[in-house]
Amino acid sequence: MTATTSTHTRIEPGILYFGTPVVLISTINEDGSTNLAPMSSAFWLGWRAMLGMSARSKTIQNIRRTGECVLNLPSDSLAHVVDRLALTTGSDPVPPYKQERGYRFEPDKFGRAGLTPVASETVAPPRAAECPVAMEAVVESEHPVAEDDEAQRGGIVAVEARIQRVHVHEEIRMAGTADRIDPNAWRPLIMSFQKFYGLGPQVHPSTLAQIPEDFYRGPDIERGREAPTRQAG
Repeated sequence: MTATTSTHTRIEPGILYFGTPVVLISTINEDGSTNLAPMSSAFWLGWRAMLGMSARSKTIQNIRRTGECVLNLPSDSLAHVVDRLALTTGSDPVPPYKQERGYRFEPDKFGRAGLTPVASETVAPPRAAECPVAMEAVVESEHPVAEDDEAQRGGIVAVEARIQRVHVHEEIRMAGTADRIDPNAWRPLIMSFQKFYGLGPQVHPSTLAQIPEDFYRGPDIERGREAPTRQAG
């Protein structure tokens, strides 16, 4: 066996945000108004989303009370829109930990961002019309994070949300298909170490992509199809 010299250097970064899609989560406040919050600790498994965020956030408070939300995915062209929501919160008064970071209360998040709310089909929170992807979701469970550490216990949660509807702009749907996204057309906004980035072109053919997407269709799709449509008004 040939010996090799490690090129790694040990570091201790404050965060490990190596790059994930930005999500604008819309939820309903106690007074019926809408909160819209950017976050980037999210990933998907089938028609389920795992959302990690502060347990003290307004979004978590709303999700716990109502059990529903909309996950709006902005494209990289909307980075300036998302940035308008930076350092804003739907909590009044602003929690001390957010005051220390320079946050301010903003009652009209959609207006602040310059986004257009559109009524959802199965949940109360609206979709953001300008976002190429919007997913209506209901919360199935909440998982505490770092419960083993007294210093962090109760501070972070991971929410498991089940998708009920997926809405997309026509220009990112793959031509000739009913239910597929064209990854060459879809350009999600990515956050990496608190900075905005976009995706470049495909760098290498994928063997995994040879598996038809239909093989991954699970029972949550049928459950979403059967979700009752909300009455307008």
